[in-house]
Amino acid sequence: MDKQTSIEIEDLAARTPAIFEPQSSIETATSSNTGPRQPSGAPEKRLTLFALRLAVLEKTASGLGTLGFIWATVVLLGGFAITIDQTDFWFITIILLIEGTRIFSRSHELEWQHQSTWSLADAGINSFRAVKSRSHVVVRACKAIFRVKSVVVKPSSQVRKLKLKDKDRINNLEKTRTWTSSDVPLLPSMGQWVFLSRNISRLLYWLQLASATACVVLSLIKLVNRNYGEIEKGDTDKRNRKSALTIFYALALAEALLFLLEKAYWEWKVMYKKLLDRVSDECELGPVGMLSVRRFFYDAYSRCVNGSIFDGLKMDLVSFSMELLDSDSSDEQLIGIRILEKFTKNPRFSEDTLQKIGITITVVDRLVEMLNWKDPQEEEIRKSAAEILAKLAGKKQNSLRVAGIPGAMESISSLLHIHRVTADCGEMISRKEFVTSSDRDGYGYWVFNELGLQILKKLARDHDNCGKIGNTKGLLAKIIDFTHAGERLLKDERVAESQILIVKRSLQVVKMLVSTTGSTGRQLRAEISEVVFTVSYIRDILRYGEKHQTLQKLGIEILTSLALEAEATERIGGTGGVLKELLNIWFKAQNQNHVRIAAGEALAMLAFESANNCHRILKLKVVEKLVDALADQLLRINSARILRNLCIYSSSSSSGPECFQQLRGVISAAPTVLMEIMTGEEIKVQEVMVGVAAHVFKYMTSEEASGMFKRAGIQEAHLAMRLVQILRKYPQPQTKIPRIRRYVAEMVIWMMNDSPTNIHIFKSLGLKQELEGITDTTSEVESFNVFSGAIGLSRYKASIHSLVETAMNMLTHDLLPH
Repeated sequence: MDKQTSIEIEDLAARTPAIFEPQSSIETATSSNTGPRQPSGAPEKRLTLFALRLAVLEKTASGLGTLGFIWATVVLLGGFAITIDQTDFWFITIILLIEGTRIFSRSHELEWQHQSTWSLADAGINSFRAVKSRSHVVVRACKAIFRVKSVVVKPSSQVRKLKLKDKDRINNLEKTRTWTSSDVPLLPSMGQWVFLSRNISRLLYWLQLASATACVVLSLIKLVNRNYGEIEKGDTDKRNRKSALTIFYALALAEALLFLLEKAYWEWKVMYKKLLDRVSDECELGPVGMLSVRRFFYDAYSRCVNGSIFDGLKMDLVSFSMELLDSDSSDEQLIGIRILEKFTKNPRFSEDTLQKIGITITVVDRLVEMLNWKDPQEEEIRKSAAEILAKLAGKKQNSLRVAGIPGAMESISSLLHIHRVTADCGEMISRKEFVTSSDRDGYGYWVFNELGLQILKKLARDHDNCGKIGNTKGLLAKIIDFTHAGERLLKDERVAESQILIVKRSLQVVKMLVSTTGSTGRQLRAEISEVVFTVSYIRDILRYGEKHQTLQKLGIEILTSLALEAEATERIGGTGGVLKELLNIWFKAQNQNHVRIAAGEALAMLAFESANNCHRILKLKVVEKLVDALADQLLRINSARILRNLCIYSSSSSSGPECFQQLRGVISAAPTVLMEIMTGEEIKVQEVMVGVAAHVFKYMTSEEASGMFKRAGIQEAHLAMRLVQILRKYPQPQTKIPRIRRYVAEMVIWMMNDSPTNIHIFKSLGLKQELEGITDTTSEVESFNVFSGAIGLSRYKASIHSLVETAMNMLTHDLLPH
């Protein structure tokens, strides 16, 4: 073993396990960001600016058109209707009719452009934005003709408050009892393609161009020729006719030219410069991005035209998509959810997008509601909503908002779907095999399973959320069901990665739940251990999961945390094969180091204060292997802990002579233990070795102990000096090694008990002063065997004060304890 590998193993082995040492609740910043985040530019800002410029031209042209219309109707046709030349009369009339046609076409073009952003003729049928733009009676009449579905009364707001299962029934009822716009035969025996929204939009577009061009031609003819008819001398009724007609034709020409300029600018930016395509590419919206960007642009332009020209500048794609989520149209919901999904996955926009979603509680509520939509036609919406919530829950503040929504946990639970099949014997068993893409009926159950577990994993980072998960009816049982991975799944080399990912996610969630501190943690550990499949599922992973050691490590860590509860410890030990599989993993050199260390920690916890588990371990005849493991840098810490627990168990009255004889084998560990105490530099190793030494020497007689010291080449006086040095080195309790002063006190008592000579040695070394220092600095951290976070569990039966008092009495009176 090279030097680098040795250092890595020692560092890994000496890492402080949270369950044996108290953990502070103070969080340390580990963010990789080295400076303030620079907000990325929003590509859609160019679209809103473009919409504003178009709206300026449009409103200017409309203003001139309105002025021209008023001038023609009031001044010319009203004041000069009889006196103007017949040619001018018809020119004015034709121009007004042309402009009326263009205005009519313009009012409809924007609406049909909205519709062209949808599929086929049902584009925009349910658009709540299109309703706002209906400002003319003629427009309403046209919509009444073309929008057959608009006469159908939509469900009221009370319907949305019904149970979600009733929502699906309502949707199915609407589909069967109402027309779908793409199916409506507007005219008999004619191709539907004529009435597609994109074709109608083009027709209206070219009609406007033709109208504006005709207006330019007619106005120019009159302005160039100025043949307004002769004015007879003295005819006062016609003296201002020429000026009035010139003003009208100039207004008509200016309006038409402005409109054509607007169209030219539109064509330049959209068709030649490909503005919409470029924005779609910059937003990285994917193949359907153009549909969303075009719809956003038309909505921004609508706001600029129908309201203030600055209204469109207030729009952005995130707010736009959030508004679409609240629509009753599944098409609009799909556009909105697609944009949000893409933005939350894009590193450039994800942080801003998630922040905006997180502070808009109505949107979070809507996303949570979508998790319950089980209609196959809404599968993409449901999946995207789950992916957004999985991203959203990654931030602690947002996770609290998600979990705080009433019914949120039940909605997340609805994503988890356990497939059941009936075995030949008639019992129900879980089906863990995937069927082709997702499932036989084509619905992606397993995709939702993975997303549901991912959301739960992120929510479980918060203590309060763990409590809510545990209190949600049936949720714990569902999560544990997904931890099941039998021999076939674990040993099959062709198994899909997604199958293993489901098991891994569920194990991660269970691990976070059982690691929760406080009363919530105790309740969760009790409930999870009471589920009859929990331990047996983990046992299968330990037994067959050699190719998936990440899963093994997660399962082992779950067992370690469950062992904090006495009842759970007995359930784990009583499940056949669990202890044996843990020992196999721990001793097997081919296993990864972190898995072996985790197995050792689990064994140490299971053997702690459990006479039954200690007896089961001794029955496996592993004492000799445990002693040998003391010399292994990777295994020595947990081996010392296990041996200490076994020794404590054997000293109890419940253990028989057979167990005592087995544990006599620990005597051979004494030289290794002494060498580590005397020469070891790693404080954690030193602590556990002092702790096991006090119990190993109890199995020796005084003669055996003296002989062992001679064989090891260590004098008892040197050991006594080393123990006193340890006390001087640690005058205060240490959170990384909270038991070292206690263990030293136990070892000192044994040495003074073993030989009166040692009492005089300790006196000369100043042990009394060090023991007094312990009394003055004793902390609660030294009173517990294990910890749940910063909370101590399983208090020592003998307090450190009593140990110090015993040692002090022996030093003072040279008495041996009875």
